[in-house]
Amino acid sequence: MSKEKPLILVTNDDGITAPGIRALLQVMKEIGDVVVVAPDSPQSGMGHAITISDTLFCDSVTLKENYNHKEYSCSGTPADCVKIATQEILHRKPDLCVSGINHGSNSSINVIYSGTMSAAVEAGVEGIPAIGFSLLDYSLNADFEPCKKFVKAITKNVLKNGLPKGVVLNVNFPKLPAEEIKGIKVCRQANAQWKEEFDKRTNPQGRDYYWLTGTFVNNDIGQDTDEWALENGYVSLVPVQFDLTAHHFIKELNEWKLDG
Repeated sequence: MSKEKPLILVTNDDGITAPGIRALLQVMKEIGDVVVVAPDSPQSGMGHAITISDTLFCDSVTLKENYNHKEYSCSGTPADCVKIATQEILHRKPDLCVSGINHGSNSSINVIYSGTMSAAVEAGVEGIPAIGFSLLDYSLNADFEPCKKFVKAITKNVLKNGLPKGVVLNVNFPKLPAEEIKGIKVCRQANAQWKEEFDKRTNPQGRDYYWLTGTFVNNDIGQDTDEWALENGYVSLVPVQFDLTAHHFIKELNEWKLDG
């Protein structure tokens, strides 16, 4: 890297005013030149959705701690935020995109539903090193202080060492006081899933509606997974690839009689 400060794009899925992104911003301002482009309202669980049938608005905003960096509030999804940032707002490709710090887990299967991680993945698709950060605490009063030193360490390592093409990092923090966090554990994604149910109700007009509920089930007993790390007091660090090809199945698939 040159002596010029790295340009860092900051985004999230909880909305531009969420405490998590404000905590992430504080760390990034110590490392580089920062531009924030984030949703104007919560977009949790949006996955990699993009806006194609509606207009997008992206307005410059000034928040109370906004002293020497630019921030933009976008009406779209987290992936939209990254797209519009790189295409319309930034003067050059950023050196890094960081997303979060999410209020709630994005470990194991949650990564595919996550707006936080989809923003990071979108940056990765565009050739930008990217990291998604999440804390296992859904509260708006969550304490992000214990995360900050790990955020800084991981960020500096990515800026120094880079990431392989097609890879982004998924980082999850346990909900623990700083002194109880044992360190960072490089992991694989656990084989876990949601056992979902719909709570069916009827509104006063007689129309049925549904609330999605469910139970998280971890089917993986491995001690090299993100779920194990988080349950045992570690920060989990999972390298995620967005090439969804099942390469190991290609040879067998070619042996099928697919022509009838």
